[in-house]
Amino acid sequence: MLTGKDLLAKVKDLGDVSKSDLVKACGYVSTKKGGGERLNFTAFYEALLEAKGVNLASESAGGIGKGGRKLSYVATVQGNGNLLIGKAYTALLDLKPGDNFEIKMGRKGFRLVPEGEG
Repeated sequence: MLTGKDLLAKVKDLGDVSKSDLVKACGYVSTKKGGGERLNFTAFYEALLEAKGVNLASESAGGIGKGGRKLSYVATVQGNGNLLIGKAYTALLDLKPGDNFEIKMGRKGFRLVPEGEG
């Protein structure tokens, strides 16, 4: 399977061919149980995007892993009065256990400001 610059060069060289022929020529083919061949379009397109500089496996997407829930940026007060901030948010901000914040009230809500910065 071609990747990176080799993949981009092969796609450019092949020019106007069918998508199936393109995937086959770049080596994104596997064998089915019955002996037939399966074209791996998803792997091909992911490799193509990565070769063009689009990183799909980026963890910077709000701290969510592959296929996880999207961050809502909404926090809810729990029944015991605690305000819980989830792990995805703390990872996004690179927070460590024991980090302290001041709560700043504003017209549209409140902000958590690291202690000593504001």
